[in-house]
Amino acid sequence: MSIGHSSMLPQVSTTDSGAVYHALPPAEVDDDYDSELELAFDDSATFVVDQVVDSRIWWIYFMLGCAILLPWNVLITATSFFLSRLVGSPLRATFASYLTTTSNVFNVFALAHATATSKQSSPSRRVFWSAASVTLIIILLFFSTFGYYQPSTFFFFAILCAISLAICVSYLSTAAFAGASLFGAPYMQSMISGQAAIAVVVSVVQVATTTLSVWGSTPETIAAFISNDGIGDGMTEQDSARIFFGISALFMVSTFMAYAWMAQLPAYKATVGILEQKIKLEGAPGSADETGGLVFRDTNQASLEERNQIIRVFKANILYELALAYVYVITLAIFPVITITIQPTNPNTHPLLFTAIHFLMFNLGDFFGRYICSFPIVTTWSATRILAFSVVRTLFIPIFLLCNTVQGPSRGLPVISSDFVYILLVGALGLSSGYVSTLCMLGASSLEHNPRLRQRREDVPTASTVAGFCLIVGLAIGGFGSFGVRAIICQCNPFVN
Repeated sequence: MSIGHSSMLPQVSTTDSGAVYHALPPAEVDDDYDSELELAFDDSATFVVDQVVDSRIWWIYFMLGCAILLPWNVLITATSFFLSRLVGSPLRATFASYLTTTSNVFNVFALAHATATSKQSSPSRRVFWSAASVTLIIILLFFSTFGYYQPSTFFFFAILCAISLAICVSYLSTAAFAGASLFGAPYMQSMISGQAAIAVVVSVVQVATTTLSVWGSTPETIAAFISNDGIGDGMTEQDSARIFFGISALFMVSTFMAYAWMAQLPAYKATVGILEQKIKLEGAPGSADETGGLVFRDTNQASLEERNQIIRVFKANILYELALAYVYVITLAIFPVITITIQPTNPNTHPLLFTAIHFLMFNLGDFFGRYICSFPIVTTWSATRILAFSVVRTLFIPIFLLCNTVQGPSRGLPVISSDFVYILLVGALGLSSGYVSTLCMLGASSLEHNPRLRQRREDVPTASTVAGFCLIVGLAIGGFGSFGVRAIICQCNPFVN
């Protein structure tokens, strides 16, 4: 699938100088917002900014977007492999909740530090070392598929790898999003699209390998697999995970090399180089930056100004940030911890294939949810409206609790017993997650559509990193919430461990 600056961004026209990206439609100012901003941001005005899109940089930021969510998607799609290595351990039943919760909690603290120190470290250097670290950890996971270990030992190994990946990705995402935000909306959306695209690719590989491994399964063998709590010989899960980890490591190496090349481009140095110059000149009294005329003071005063800037941006974008966090509170409370417990009603459908298809449907929905934000007709910039969309997604929790297996035999037939309807619900969960989260990320850091930034260009990187931090907070809270939702399932169905 070609995802260039012409297909993913429909408002692009070609000129003699290259592809020109036309910014998304004018901002929608909340009715209850400060009236003083109306002078600077008029609803009747049209904010159209022609910007030459460098396809080379666009694609490399697309790869960086893939790299940011690649570790997480590989971990959750390899959940079946981890569970196959934990047979006989009491930790097996709650492994998925521990995986999501611990990784996201550490992600919160790492991202908080990465955000607070984002202007004290070179973005390029952070991308380099964090991408290299992610690659090494994925290589370790790849080699883990060739051996067998004590379940408790493997449990702590998997959790430690998840935590390490979360920490490294925190620094990678803050540095990459800060750079993309300086280039503009097309590059921000390329990263967001890359995050969704990599999940689809991983899921397609998982469905393909799982289909080949369970091909020819009879209803009897499927029933035996289910009655044995989904415990087989583990070869299918092992082969799939090995492919995931191997391909992921190769992709990370490619991304590292592509970014190293991009960092030498004049366009990159002229844009992201602003941050690099500020870091180099930090502490030089009276010295000024060529592009902004910034006066650099002592380190303590600079740190205080950075904290004040973060607090100011956080308060200004509070509605976007609450909406973004709550999107992932709901998503992580359900997916994948709860959704993987839902079994097919068709006896001819193997549970492993059903689980792989459900991952693919969620990721396809997430991808298209992010993609449709390129179309003005379905795009809104109103923070209040976006927050309302986020809150309405709470309805997904009771809806999924009505699906097959969750209610259990003691409750009789489930209210939602159709596999097709369930798969559509998973797709809707992903679609709404991608759509609302993308609106939040784009709106929070947009000078053209977010009057709360008051045209302060220096606040754009901070707005994107603070929004990313709120996203991770939502993931962590959602991970904890999955324990509560699982407890509800266990009360409804004593057969679920």
